[in-house]
Amino acid sequence: MSSIPAFKTVFAVPLHCDGCVDSVKKALSEVQGINNVNCHLADQLVEVEGTAAPSAISATLRRIGKDGILRGTGEANSAAVCILETHAPNAKNPVRGLARLVQVGPRFTIIDLSLKGLSAGAYEATIRQAGDISRGAASTGGVWEDDGTDSKQTPRGRLGQVTVDQTGSGSVLLDNPIDIWELIGRSMVVSPETKDFKQDDENTLVGVIARSAGVWENDKVVCSCSGKTVWEERVEQAGRGML
Repeated sequence: MSSIPAFKTVFAVPLHCDGCVDSVKKALSEVQGINNVNCHLADQLVEVEGTAAPSAISATLRRIGKDGILRGTGEANSAAVCILETHAPNAKNPVRGLARLVQVGPRFTIIDLSLKGLSAGAYEATIRQAGDISRGAASTGGVWEDDGTDSKQTPRGRLGQVTVDQTGSGSVLLDNPIDIWELIGRSMVVSPETKDFKQDDENTLVGVIARSAGVWENDKVVCSCSGKTVWEERVEQAGRGML
């Protein structure tokens, strides 16, 4: 993996007192790759700077009993997200993965990929030519920028591998010489295979890459539509299989 420049992420975290702030700072200070943590008690937001994966930060907050919800990462127009689902018929909880993408330098994007509910083994993460997921991975086209020749340079659409363990979970932090704007509207596929997809395969995941909020572009903790806090909405999302 290339050397990743430091970047900022903002999480909505239920902070009730100075004790909450101290516990969050202490826990995050022990995470490798975090350079600085700022807690905003009044706004219930935590700002983190460093090279740690957003998924690692969320996991650390959960370990101390805090639900951290990513509200923004990187600068304006430099972040994206992809919800990965299986298109297998009758699959329970079709959402099986989440990719957070953030551009941290010129033509340098990191991909924080988290998976669950899959069979153990090695999976390939790829960017596809099209954003058509109407037939699952089968309608996404070939791997982006892969013309099928034996080039010595790896096509940028081949992001890398992630290993899923015996619990069905896996995570990896990848990087690639890509600008975020090149990916918006394309699809991502995570599967043991990169072609000849079968729609009834529960281990083949697909999703469309969409633009996400940059730091401080989305700092609300209460939805103006439902009146629910982001943590109440998280409970509903978890019930639908969201990571």
